[in-house]
Amino acid sequence: MMGKSHLIISTGVTLSVMNLLGYEITIPAIAVAAVSSLMPDIDEPNSLLVRKAIPEFVLRILQVALIGAAIYLYFAGLAQPPWNIALALLVGSVSFLPGRRLRHLVMILIAVGLVAFADAYDPWNYIAACILIVSSVVPHRGLTHTLYGVAGWGALLYFASLGMNDGGSLWIAGGLSYALHLLADSVTQRGITPLPPLPFKLRLRLMSTGTKKGSAVENVCILLTLVLVIYAFILSP
Repeated sequence: MMGKSHLIISTGVTLSVMNLLGYEITIPAIAVAAVSSLMPDIDEPNSLLVRKAIPEFVLRILQVALIGAAIYLYFAGLAQPPWNIALALLVGSVSFLPGRRLRHLVMILIAVGLVAFADAYDPWNYIAACILIVSSVVPHRGLTHTLYGVAGWGALLYFASLGMNDGGSLWIAGGLSYALHLLADSVTQRGITPLPPLPFKLRLRLMSTGTKKGSAVENVCILLTLVLVIYAFILSP
């Protein structure tokens, strides 16, 4: 499914189920559910979550900065010719990497910055840094699209929220929304491999992303999600 469909369906279903089960729906729980609905696709540099967090203008700024750094290294005299030329070409060439690779680079730089300068947000800074680094090196629909990913994300949220008087709503919201994303991906032609290295593939082949049939299935799922939200928050006693 597309990113916006994941966001609407996973978040809507998660919050509705939690409300029906009596869990308190807080702003942090809503935010965690929304982020978790897109989290499995963080290993895809062009996913909705990554594109919103690292928009195109950030990549353009990085490219200009790298070219500027290359010019500086050439003229600064930090290395003798021809090493100054080689160093400048090496740094400048990074600016011409494809957008996907540049986003990976930005994700790694952000992760380093979180570890080095965000101690005040411990342990969330380390959690975010680990996620960014792992997501920069694993293939799409790899580790993040497994039950290990669900368990790992749920555990991170659980331990990070210890001491918070939230009744467990954060890790439940995150784990359920993440799992619903994987369930949605399992109905596509590509499917998921939930327990690697076991070769078992969960693939129901009900839709193919980007096709008319796929769009129709997504729209039906969104409609059913809205019906569930109305029932859970308006009609339910």
